[in-house]
Amino acid sequence: MAKKWEADPDAFFARRLGKSSLELGQTSGNTGCPDMWELDNGDVAVIGADLTASYEGRLPDDVRVDPGERLVIIPRATILAAKADIPDA
Repeated sequence: MAKKWEADPDAFFARRLGKSSLELGQTSGNTGCPDMWELDNGDVAVIGADLTASYEGRLPDDVRVDPGERLVIIPRATILAAKADIPDA
């Protein structure tokens, strides 16, 4: 049986994936969300709008948001900008 993945709360931010919100024109002047970062352990941190409650009743049958998890939405431009920084394997 496969071991359940758990987020490492001690991992550090290693590098931004893609461009900042400021570079993408998605912010009014600060460098806040949305954003994507690779952590030093290879995991990815996503900063976006928490819409867990909004999507709660409309999740596909095979999708769950477990306790302690949040459903986070980021703009399409953020994920497309990160594509070049995400390895294929």
